[in-house]
Amino acid sequence: MGELKERLLLAPLRGWALIGFGMWNAILWSLVVTAGSLVSSMGVGLLLLPATLAMLRSTANTARRLAREWGGVEIEEPYRPIPPELAAEPGLGGMLRRLLARVSDTQTWRDFAWAILDSVVGVTIASFAAGLVLYGVYGFVIGILWPTLTNAGMNDWYTFVHVSKSGALTNLRWAAFPVGAAFLVGGAYAGPALIRLHARWTSVLLGPTATAREAALNRRVARLTETRADAVDTQAAELRRIERDLHDGAQARLVAMGMNLGAAEALIDQHPEAAKALMAEARESSAKALTELRELVRGIHPPVLSDRGLGDAVRALALDSPLHVDVTADLPGRLEPAVESAAYFAVSELLTNAAKHAHATRVRIDLWHRDGRLRVTCTDDGRGGATVGSTGSGLAGIERRIGTFDGVMAVRSPVGGPTEVTLEIPCASSSAKTSTS
Repeated sequence: MGELKERLLLAPLRGWALIGFGMWNAILWSLVVTAGSLVSSMGVGLLLLPATLAMLRSTANTARRLAREWGGVEIEEPYRPIPPELAAEPGLGGMLRRLLARVSDTQTWRDFAWAILDSVVGVTIASFAAGLVLYGVYGFVIGILWPTLTNAGMNDWYTFVHVSKSGALTNLRWAAFPVGAAFLVGGAYAGPALIRLHARWTSVLLGPTATAREAALNRRVARLTETRADAVDTQAAELRRIERDLHDGAQARLVAMGMNLGAAEALIDQHPEAAKALMAEARESSAKALTELRELVRGIHPPVLSDRGLGDAVRALALDSPLHVDVTADLPGRLEPAVESAAYFAVSELLTNAAKHAHATRVRIDLWHRDGRLRVTCTDDGRGGATVGSTGSGLAGIERRIGTFDGVMAVRSPVGGPTEVTLEIPCASSSAKTSTS
């Protein structure tokens, strides 16, 4: 029933939506041409061109999303990234250089060509998807209401059927019913296929070229090389921290405990009271050493993370935090252990930042997994102004940690707050649900 609904209802509706989308593209490329003409003639277009190009790119990204959701065709964004130093450059000079970078991107011109052609090619494909089912319905309408429609001045022909003409035995209008049914059946099967065809047409110009794929692959290799080096350095620093904590903490206490027990053994016959005091001190040292070892193990990999998964581990963090923390987790199953660990310690660092640097009182943490990606959003009501790489923020360390898994981080923190940090890490999920939501 759901498939029939999609064939008879969704495909025509999507077809009409794509027709409107094509009409918008006609307006959009006209705006681009106008802005470009103003740039070349009087320079006024410099004020219009950035916004127009942003609209063009946003429209192209919407088309990529519709191609994925409606046509099942995945289209990657092939735009060249703007260098971070250029993205952060202030003033008119920075704006002009960023505009030049976008204009010199080959994909911008491919987007422009798509906007021009989609108003013709795309609308044509979408018109068939939208019109077949509706034309089949019209066959039944004209077969029933033909006197009213023809008296109102409408055409009395339906394809090859002259509905107003009577035959020898019956009125020919009844022939409109089987013809309309044929259009309905054809539209039911051809509509979804035409929507997929439209998605494939969209991928021709909006998808990455072979050169763009190679460039993207090179950038990814360079990023993975950099993050691998960061991972090695982080792992080495972590090992040094563990060695230092063991040497200065538990190891020192165990050595002192051994010395106290040796002294107690020597004093137990002549000075039993002194021996008892040393043994009590040794017992206290053993308890402190055990506590430090537990904290050290928890710092390496918390037991609750292994036993209950990321959602419940983050809830445990929230309970230990001095802030009021709300946690929402929509995780359908267990994630890869390394990804869970990276996300857990990233959230821990974000909570520490919110309490120590942002002076927040409330924090909201959302975790969800969709389409092979884990997304973590942490929002606090602190004073804001956080930037990646700022002194003591820890955000740069979080970025390096998730970068090992090809993850990305986005920070939105205006002065005065609130601060919103979003982490996205590609990862798979098992089928078994192990964390409550």
